[in-house]
Parts: sequence; structure tokens; C-alpha cells
Amino acid sequence: MASMPIFAAYDGTELAYRTLGEGPPLVCLPGGAMRASRYLGDLGGLATGRTLILLDLRGTGDSAVPADESTYRADHQVADVEALRAHLGLERMDVLAHSAAGNLALLYAAAHPERLGRTVLVTPTAWALDLVSTAQDRLAAARLRAGAELYDTAAEAYGRILGGADADEEWDRAAPLFYGRWDGVAQAHYAAGEHEQNEKAAAAFAGPGACDPPAVRAALRRVAGEVLVLAGELDGNPPPGLAEQIAAAFPAGILHVQPAAAHFPWLDDPAGFAERVGRFLATGA
Repeated sequence: MASMPIFAAYDGTELAYRTLGEGPPLVCLPGGAMRASRYLGDLGGLATGRTLILLDLRGTGDSAVPADESTYRADHQVADVEALRAHLGLERMDVLAHSAAGNLALLYAAAHPERLGRTVLVTPTAWALDLVSTAQDRLAAARLRAGAELYDTAAEAYGRILGGADADEEWDRAAPLFYGRWDGVAQAHYAAGEHEQNEKAAAAFAGPGACDPPAVRAALRRVAGEVLVLAGELDGNPPPGLAEQIAAAFPAGILHVQPAAAHFPWLDDPAGFAERVGRFLATGA
């Protein structure tokens, strides 16, 4: 069973994390934005060879709500990640970030490049680099599975969402697009998300002033450690072409596109995901 240690962030906010598995530590930053870390599970069995340090970002999961809610903005949370590193007593740390937390990892890498070992960005968004999936990108990915009624209905709903609709029913119809296969595991994972996200914090995460993309790009050239950007073949946020641009922002960035995977690739092919990420963390290749 995972334990739930607590540590104090730079402003005194008490933050929680779970430890899961055995082996060298891997600090895991959840996306959402601002979704409790439990949705990451054991990352497809990656915990077999690594101790996952699954951080609940401030205001999510078992972490406290900060006194100043402006600190939900991603650049302020860089100090939370640094406080976790110090708490763990790590001179350098390997980091895995998913989806929206890709931006937090990018900002951390820009601020503390010397503290990173190897970094894994899983289906990351990258507004911190001014690399943003367009509506066309997302619809093109949605149409990759055209011809099956489930996915045609999902793509129609997603088109309405991208056009400004935001009803829960539309998101429910579009949900199969975010998974490589719409089975019971995927459906349960999607349903749990309703109770795992801090919507107020999510709205503030990418708020005005959160980053200066040209400055972030320049700073990332100082990251010496290897970086793996793992994209899903069926994902539109980011699509593989945009993920390749994210990898190119690092001196030692590499891209892997997981076949038949969407936004949560550790669910789509757990063994394949864990093997690829585990090999990268062990060898850098």
C-alpha cells in the first residue's frame, strides 16, 4: 500500500505525495490540469522497477489548499517541485510529467537544469514553449478512427466542444477519443476524473504571466540530461508532430510515438509503456 508523506512548501502549504513501488525514485507530476495524482496509478507497472513519488499538487488530492490561490499558477509551483526534491534529499532527480504538467516540468527544467537527471514528458502540453495544439490538430486526431459509430459520435461532440460548447454531456460523448481503446478500464478512469480535479486551480494554472516562452526555450538549452517525449499515435494534444518539436527544444531530447495510444498511454499498452519508459530511465536511450 502506498504511504502518504507530507512536506511543507515554500509558503508553508502542506503538500502530500504517495510512494509506490521499489527501485530508484521517480518524481511524478500529474496533469489535468490540477488533477490528483491517483489517476496515474502505477503507470502501467513502471513501479516494478522504480519508486514512484506521486505528488499531489497544491489544492489537489491530499495536499492542502494554499492561503493564496494565485499560487496555483504553474510558475509558482516550480518552487513546490524544488521543495520536494530537497525534502527527498536528492541532489538530482528523474522526473516524469503527464499532460498539463509538462508545462510545470518545462518551467522547472528552465529554472533548475542542474537538478534534473532524466526527464519523461508523457503526452505533454507545452504552452510554456508557445507550442499549442490547434483545433485542427485535435480534430485531425479525432478523425483517425472515423467509420466506427462510437468514434464518429465522439468526434462530432469534440468538434462542438472546440467550437465553444462545454456541457458535461458533450465531454462524455467525446471521452473515447482520449483513450486508445474504450474498455472498462478506460471508462472507469474517465469517470474518476470528475472527482479528482480542482477546477479553480486548473483555471489559474496557465494564468497570465505564467511564463515567457522565449526565455524558457533559451534556458532549456542548459539541460544536460536526456529527455524522452512520449506521444500517443492517436492523440491530438499533442499530436506526434508537435511532440517532436517539444523534444527538439532540449539538447538531448528524443521522441517516441506509442502505437495505438491516445492521451493516457500507460492504460492503452501498460507493458509497452513501462518497458519503453523504464529502458529510457535506465540507459537514456
